[in-house]
Amino acid sequence: MQRALLLLVAALLAGCSTIDYYAQAVQGHLALMRAARPIDDWLRDPATPAALKAQLKRAERMRAFAVTALDLPDNASYHGYADLHRAAAVWNVAAAPVDSLTLKRWCFPVLGCVGYRGYYDQAAAQAMAAQLRTQDGLEVTVYGVPAYSTLGWMNWAGGDPLVSTIIAWPEGALARIVFHELAHQRVYAKGDTMFNESYATAVGRLGAAQWLAGHADDAARRADARWQAHQQAFRALTRATRAELAAIYDKKGPEGLSESALLALKTEAMARFRERYQALKARWAAAGMPYDGYDAWVAHANNASFALQAAYDEWVPGFEALFAQEGRDWPRFHAAVQQLAELPQAERDAQLRALTAVQVRD
Repeated sequence: MQRALLLLVAALLAGCSTIDYYAQAVQGHLALMRAARPIDDWLRDPATPAALKAQLKRAERMRAFAVTALDLPDNASYHGYADLHRAAAVWNVAAAPVDSLTLKRWCFPVLGCVGYRGYYDQAAAQAMAAQLRTQDGLEVTVYGVPAYSTLGWMNWAGGDPLVSTIIAWPEGALARIVFHELAHQRVYAKGDTMFNESYATAVGRLGAAQWLAGHADDAARRADARWQAHQQAFRALTRATRAELAAIYDKKGPEGLSESALLALKTEAMARFRERYQALKARWAAAGMPYDGYDAWVAHANNASFALQAAYDEWVPGFEALFAQEGRDWPRFHAAVQQLAELPQAERDAQLRALTAVQVRD
């Protein structure tokens, strides 16, 4: 998820052209922290709705579980709550060329280079997207981010709060995102978006499964199993389409396809993707599990959205294989992930590719 850029001094060192961007990041995160109050305050407040109190108590139990069962950080983060009065915590912009699944990267102090750029104002994000389309000729996606982590950098000031954009989510989904964001504070490889997001996604999935098995009721487990069935089928479809697009883009170059021929193949691949999605929806409906939650994503899908999704799930099977390899022992698993993070990226990718092949084969 988007990492808040908190160091104004770093902004000043980066040059005048980026000061405005860093300033909005600093101001946006500080405003979020000012809106936060300790969860105990919300629970004692008679004006807090009963439903919100129940949700906050559940989140507190998940936070404790993250420490005791998943070996995630025991720090100040997610012990407060902020009502943001908006649909997303931040809006991210991601972009890619018309003939590539390689994300444009932005480089920042502390974080390294990442494949997205975040804004606390949706209009500002859309303005950046328009600039990337018109001036750079890139395909762009703008998407709301429900929560993010500051990687522990703000724990001295109270830590990252829970936010209104996620607190009412179903039990499994809330567990996944809390564990995901805490994972970013456990291991972080500077400048490697795919490693960081895939690791955090794997922690979220594995940890939520463990939480649901031991702490949720049958209704919550059934609801989550239904959601997971939708998600896994959709991810399989998008993964297959990414592979198809990548094979097309590999044909470009002086000795390869002309630009027009390549783009024609791309158009056909995208049309097949949308046809397969409609068929998938029909199967869900026939099975008594109708779902249209991916419609907007599919309607606007482009190289940027496919590449961004890869960042969040490409190495997840590899991390799941590593978790099994380490005996499903969380401290051993995190230590092994830390060892991977310390390798040069080429070596790290090679090991994850091998682990992913094992998981897919099994």
